[in-house]
Amino acid sequence: QVQLVESGGGLVQTGGSLRLSCAASGSIFRINAMGWYRQAPGKQRELVATITSGGSTNYADSVKGRFTISRDNAKNTVYLQMNRLKPEDTAVYYCNADGRLYHSDYSEDFGSWGQGTQVTVSS
Repeated sequence: QVQLVESGGGLVQTGGSLRLSCAASGSIFRINAMGWYRQAPGKQRELVATITSGGSTNYADSVKGRFTISRDNAKNTVYLQMNRLKPEDTAVYYCNADGRLYHSDYSEDFGSWGQGTQVTVSS
């Protein structure tokens, strides 16, 4: 199976920046699309940004111009650069990935979620 581990969350002041990372690991696999989601207390999970294997990106309107998603295929890692953070950005941020997992005698599609990393913006 493929595991996703998020990191980079923390406590920052309004207007500050954070860079989230999501590293994929496991057996032999190929990742297609990856994305970042977030869930604030009392609210449902929402899409923040996505990036395809070809590098095409899209963002939620609430983060356009402030957040940037990028991908390092050699490291099997996706990043989310968050600038000019606002209190409403406070949430647990989750990484998602889909692709193909290769076993010794067969392969299968997969979809994985990380455990999340907390982002808190004060002031």
